[in-house]
Amino acid sequence: MNPSTELARAVVTALIEAGVREVVLAPGSRNAPLSYAVHDADAAGLIRLHVRVDERSAAFLALGLTKTGSRAAVMCTSGTAVTNLHPALLEAAHAGVALVAVTADRPARLRGTDANQTTDQVGVFGPLIPTDDLASAVDVDSTPVWEATGPTHWNVQFDEPLLPEDVDEVWTSTASPRPAHQWPTPRILESIDAGLGSPRTVVVAGDDAGPAARRLAEAAGWPLLAEPSSGSRTGAHALRAYRLLLADDSLRKGIERVVVYGHPTLSRPVSRLLSDRSVEVWAEARRTAWGERSFPVARTFRTELQVNPVPDSPSGNPGLEWLAEWQAADRAVSRQLDALLAEQQEMTGHQVAAAVAAAIPPGSQLVVGPSNPIRDLDLMHRPTPVGERRKILSNRGLAGIDGVVSTAIGAALGRTEAPTYALMGDLTFLHDANGLIIGPGEPRPESLTIVVANDDGGSIFATLEQGAPERQQRFERVFGTPHGTSIEQLCAATRTPYARVTTPGELAQILQSPNGGVEVVEAVISRTARRELDEQIRELRA
Repeated sequence: MNPSTELARAVVTALIEAGVREVVLAPGSRNAPLSYAVHDADAAGLIRLHVRVDERSAAFLALGLTKTGSRAAVMCTSGTAVTNLHPALLEAAHAGVALVAVTADRPARLRGTDANQTTDQVGVFGPLIPTDDLASAVDVDSTPVWEATGPTHWNVQFDEPLLPEDVDEVWTSTASPRPAHQWPTPRILESIDAGLGSPRTVVVAGDDAGPAARRLAEAAGWPLLAEPSSGSRTGAHALRAYRLLLADDSLRKGIERVVVYGHPTLSRPVSRLLSDRSVEVWAEARRTAWGERSFPVARTFRTELQVNPVPDSPSGNPGLEWLAEWQAADRAVSRQLDALLAEQQEMTGHQVAAAVAAAIPPGSQLVVGPSNPIRDLDLMHRPTPVGERRKILSNRGLAGIDGVVSTAIGAALGRTEAPTYALMGDLTFLHDANGLIIGPGEPRPESLTIVVANDDGGSIFATLEQGAPERQQRFERVFGTPHGTSIEQLCAATRTPYARVTTPGELAQILQSPNGGVEVVEAVISRTARRELDEQIRELRA
């Protein structure tokens, strides 16, 4: 057996033993030894192989697979192919997703020369993604089994010959997953007071907060300000219109303490609250590339907080009266918001988000793109009963528009027991339209409906400072960025089923009965009145 074949098989064996079950491969010459090894491992049922022609889309596909619970690796050839993995790896680093990248490289002796497709790939992703430079099967054996909490990079040096010596040889691997490391059950390290005389507290649940935020809010009797992708937006304590309520001085100035879970990113009012030095902030420790918070933190906790006993009557705990005040204000503002949107003559992004949120059944999952769609969903997604959890995913580590189509496809492939939906803007969809290119023999989602809110450009900027009326002269070209692209024809090029809707009713009807497979629904909206509508929404008060 030649050294490159031996090395590739050692790498794939190590990944299988580390629990990797999904491998996304982008074709190339230098990664030929890996291609043969993963092909044979797929045929033996040890992994599931996905082949993609675009390395950036491949990496986000692996990210989506990993976010749904499957361990995934992405593999590519040398040179510029490697750098196309960087956006997904950075997202994984800042979101704490244990994605692994395996990049093929030339032998070390060619570094620093002008050899074809050769650059310095060791540490190419920067200090946030550690690199193991592997030149032999011995190097692989001495590399710790992958148990990282974030992404890692295996750079593998392959020398010629790159192909197995026996053209008919099929590798039969005996690899099997090693037993997962069993971490001890964390004990409660801290408790937090919620009784009489304790600070008036709200719980903020950012991306990937999990149900602990909801459990704390319920145990303590506190309002819960939960982003859609927090995994906490369930139960009676979760407030739909929380970011509008924070503009109400009578509520906002009453906050004395905030407990933060996850990664809050969506709301300027929340960011201002967390940066207010008169408010005591407790924050969950983050196991991500940068664990430090961007706001002052008085206390950091690493396990679920225990709530000191709380009286179950308002007279014994004034905090419960305060919770009732927040809930009443939330109902009042939500009614006004719905009435305002019902008056609109054209379909809005908020109505698209509301239709999607109402359509997804319990047990299903939704992948949401950045910019306006996730913020519109934040306002329109009503908290659901605790027993009717819907998984909502979003790439909020760096909140880029890259790779969202591929992330959604990966999420759908990783979780097949219920339909998957995706909501994104037109620029986000166009940025990763390559994600729809799936070869005829590749695994395909059983049910993924991608809703594209198309306003022909970047309406998020209309809601920011550069969208002010006095700046309109230079706005449209460099911020509005109209593209005039036919989404229908793009879908036709990849034979993706397509539908177009112009009203919330049409959208709701289509979402009620997915056709199966991957389908795209274009929801046509306008951005001409986006700034004015957002200003009206921000003025709503209980």
